[in-house]
This record gives sequence, structure tokens and C-alpha cells, in this order.
Amino acid sequence: MELLVAYEKDPAGHNIARFISQELEKNDSLYRGKYFDLAIISSPTISADWLEDKFDYDGYIFLSKHAAESGVLALTCHNTGNFSDAKFGGSSRQVSIPHSHIQKTYIQNLWNARSKFSEFQITIEATHHGPTALNKPALFIEIGTTEKEWNDTNLCNSVGQIIVDAMKEQKKCYPTAICFGGTHYPEKFTNELIHGKHSLGTVIPKHALEHIDQSLFSHIIERNVGATVALLDWNSMGKHKQKILELLEKTDLEVIKL
Repeated sequence: MELLVAYEKDPAGHNIARFISQELEKNDSLYRGKYFDLAIISSPTISADWLEDKFDYDGYIFLSKHAAESGVLALTCHNTGNFSDAKFGGSSRQVSIPHSHIQKTYIQNLWNARSKFSEFQITIEATHHGPTALNKPALFIEIGTTEKEWNDTNLCNSVGQIIVDAMKEQKKCYPTAICFGGTHYPEKFTNELIHGKHSLGTVIPKHALEHIDQSLFSHIIERNVGATVALLDWNSMGKHKQKILELLEKTDLEVIKL
């Protein structure tokens, strides 16, 4: 069973959680349900590496606000991890275990309901921030991009319902790909998640490829249990393309250029 997690002072996360909690039963510090449980915590979700000390679940889905300097309205989701220094939770040079299949189900359901969200960009983000140390899969689902959207009850309720529906669906398995290249909002990888056959593990954007050495690469492979493919945004890998290719040659991953 999965645990949904929201920070009580995160307006978007708390609003989504409040909607979802309506069909769950409160039991001590948890809201319990048939398909998943829900916890509202008193500290930021990006620093929730402690979560498994208190809660033992098969995976963790974090409900959160999304902020961007561009101000572009976006509904996003992403796996977590740091490729260099840990500036926003988690540990340096550590990535989480991706929640690949639930991410794909959620983003496809969100895309299918896109007429409700016509003002919003539906996109994944590259892997970033904490928590990073959990021993079960982790995924962030976010509403952006300003306080207006975070406090829009109807918007949060609509996203909350899509999350509930995704959690209730029979879990499907897809071939999982580790992704290299692209921007922080990687269009090619988002399109693959929505329309393609792969689910996505760790997504390493172009600007982070400089930090990938053998040690970090091996750690990423280890955390992406079951991944069989490396997806490369071929024209957006920069000067580190050859280094990544040489690292991939030592693995059994099928390399696919997008």
C-alpha cells in the first residue's frame, strides 16, 4: 500500500490532502483507506528522509505546490534526487528510487483530463530536490505556479480526484527508462511518458550531466531497479554526450535516441 504525504503549511499539498481525506477514515496520525493511506506532516516534504522511521509503506507520493520564476502555470510530477549539492532537502549526490509506474498512470490520466486544465502546461520535471534516502519509491505531484493556484480549491480538488483515480487503478507495468539530457521541463521525455510505451526512472537533465561520474552513475543504476532502457535527448546532451555513452556501454541498458 502507498502513503500519500502532504506538508500542513504547503497550501497546495494541504488542499489536495484535505479533499482526498474526505473519503478516508482518520486513525491516530493517519487517514486510512482501502487503496492508500494519507499523512499530513508538520515539516516540509522535501526533507522527509525520516519518513520510513515512522511509516512503513510500499511507496510514497508527495502532494506539493510548484513554484517557477517564469510564472508559467504548470501541473507537474517528478522523481527526486540531487546530482550535486543538496540545496533543497535530501543528501548530495543521491537519488531516490523512482515511482515510475504510478507516475505514468497519473500523468496519462491528467493528460486525458486536460480540457479541465486548459491554462496549464502538463509536464514532468527532471529529477531534483529531496527526499533522497527513502528505501521505497518516491514521487512528487505538484500544482503550480502561484499562491492563486495553490489556494484554488476547485483546482486542488480536481487534481486530487485524478490522484485518487490513479491510485485505485490496477497497477500496470511498463519497461522503465533512465533519461539523459533535455531541459528541466523535458518535452521529449514528457511526450514519451504520455504517449510512449516507457515509464521513466531518474531524469538527468543536460545541465546536470557534468556531475555524472562512475560513482554517481552506478548509484543511479542501482536505484533504478528493473530499468532496461536509456533514453537520450540526443540533441540536448551537450559536451558530456560521449562520457554518458561510454558509461552506458558498460551496462545492459538498451540505448534509444530521441
